[in-house]
Amino acid sequence: MVHRTYMGSFTQMRVYDDKINIWNDGGLPEGISLEALKRSHKSKPRNLLIADVCFKGGLIDAWGRGTITIIDACKDAGLPAPELAEEDGGFMVTLFKNQLTEEQLRKLGLNSRQIDAILFFRDKGEITSSDYAERYKVTDRTARTDLNELVEKELITRQGDYKSTKFHFR
Repeated sequence: MVHRTYMGSFTQMRVYDDKINIWNDGGLPEGISLEALKRSHKSKPRNLLIADVCFKGGLIDAWGRGTITIIDACKDAGLPAPELAEEDGGFMVTLFKNQLTEEQLRKLGLNSRQIDAILFFRDKGEITSSDYAERYKVTDRTARTDLNELVEKELITRQGDYKSTKFHFR
């Protein structure tokens, strides 16, 4: 409401299985960059009266913190950071359902085996390095290396010792 360009097109939402896109007509105010939206920044509301009412009504806590609040809420919920973009003469926010989609896993720099393992084994709840090595026809060492990278990225947890180690999906 505060930043909306009312002279343009309607706000549009697209709901997918793994994300929601929200697009609003009108780009960012002059002097505000996409990077600035990820930190404290100046606010340039287009609708000063609406902004004042929202602030006094407790709907917004401080000008220049809306996008930071959204980013923090996603992080607190264990979700990927939203994508913010200027697109087609407007502003797009993409909110993701979870971090375990193929698109999100690719952004983490995982190899194709690791992505497939998360998508294939997560419903089972756990995997061993032997399961991994067998499915992907790799050595035990490669399996352990790949799985340890998933532990480092906090996508799975390790339980047990060497041969009896099981990896659990979050």
